[in-house]
Amino acid sequence: MDWTWTMDRFFVNKNNIDLEKNTCIIDGEDVKHITKVLRYREGEKIEICDGEDNEYIGEIISMSKEEVNLNIIDKRNIKRESNLKVRIYQGMPKGPKMEYILQKLTEVGTDEIILVDTKRSVAKIDNKKEDKKFERWERIIYEAAKQSKRGKIPKLKGILSFKEALEDMQRNEYNICPYEDEKNTPLVKEIRGLNIESIGIFIGPEGGIAEEEIDALKENGSKIVTLGPRILRTETASTIASALVQYELGDLGGEI
Repeated sequence: MDWTWTMDRFFVNKNNIDLEKNTCIIDGEDVKHITKVLRYREGEKIEICDGEDNEYIGEIISMSKEEVNLNIIDKRNIKRESNLKVRIYQGMPKGPKMEYILQKLTEVGTDEIILVDTKRSVAKIDNKKEDKKFERWERIIYEAAKQSKRGKIPKLKGILSFKEALEDMQRNEYNICPYEDEKNTPLVKEIRGLNIESIGIFIGPEGGIAEEEIDALKENGSKIVTLGPRILRTETASTIASALVQYELGDLGGEI
């Protein structure tokens, strides 16, 4: 079977895939996208993934308003996910910056994005609007995972208090925090040669990280690092830090 990088990908609940019968059912919001937006027809092929790094080609055999039915005609084992679990602890940014961060972190292979309410976080979410916000953010992650051919959908967690974030970081083997006032410890130099399976990266919001938070991160075992001589926006810092870590310890820039 000829696989193409441009083939549209959809994530499917593992329970909707029957490997004994080689069938698959796509339901939910993707049905409208397949039938009305992309205008697929019976006999055409799409790429499906079960969210656990297993992917298949399915041929459409029937469609309705509720579901798209496929025959599974091929399976391919391509390692899409890094062995390194990168968890970003993102200080809450304002407005559209969040959408950019979620999209780009998904593209570079981040495993989990944890939102943190820090001292200098300006963005606040009304409890009544939080569910709708998270629903939209999770959809952005989902679409970015489809576009970038991820083998799984990154998790979104939060919003944690700073103290809760410190506690959560204990599950990582190593933690770092880029900080504009740090001049002597480059990120890449700090992590080079590490043999780890998980790393946490703490990123401050637009106003940066407060000194007392840096002190708390140090006490918690995090290494304070620099990303270079220029001051980066929070959305730039999170993406670059994640990409550098994946390049040095993960799979970014590696062979396919």
